[in-house]
Amino acid sequence: MIREHWEGRYLSDEPEKLGWYRPRLDTSLELIRRLSPPREARLLDVGGGASTLADDLLAENLDSMTVLDVSPAALAIARARLGPLADRVDWRVGNVLEIDLTPNSFDIWHDRAAFHFLVEKRERERYLSQLTRALEPGGHVVIGTFSLAAPAKCSGLPIQRYTLEQLVAAFGPSFRLIESREEAHQTPGGTDQPYVYALLEYLSQP
Repeated sequence: MIREHWEGRYLSDEPEKLGWYRPRLDTSLELIRRLSPPREARLLDVGGGASTLADDLLAENLDSMTVLDVSPAALAIARARLGPLADRVDWRVGNVLEIDLTPNSFDIWHDRAAFHFLVEKRERERYLSQLTRALEPGGHVVIGTFSLAAPAKCSGLPIQRYTLEQLVAAFGPSFRLIESREEAHQTPGGTDQPYVYALLEYLSQP
């Protein structure tokens, strides 16, 4: 059902008309740059879809990037936009809760799209299990979610909203907050969707 929902959204509208669209993911980029990642840093963009984050990171010579999304149509849009540069990205179709992720295979885990849709505790527990399996200890998470001031639904689906304190607490004692940001996102249709972001360091399992 989840795959069909997002596939339908990307097939029904141009990317620039979708509610989560931003021409550039400025806040994400700022927090990733805060880490001064080496060229070989391994980054996973969870729910990356058709976003332009890959474009900007490729321009900054980040060469080991994986974009994961449940929608093949979303990834096809991004690949077409990038042209030959798309070959420098590993594009994976799948649900972050289910896909097989190699242990310690990433240094940076970025998510602006998926976590706030996990309204059930068991889903968030599974997400964290996948994260702590795939992220190298000492690696970092850049996570953006809807803040308490945001609408209770996105794209017709319920979402979980967070304060910064709640967001950090959701990741637990294995993670240390390094920096936070707020973002006043406005959808192409004019709806305000305030975000809260956290840059976290993954210490290890407690």
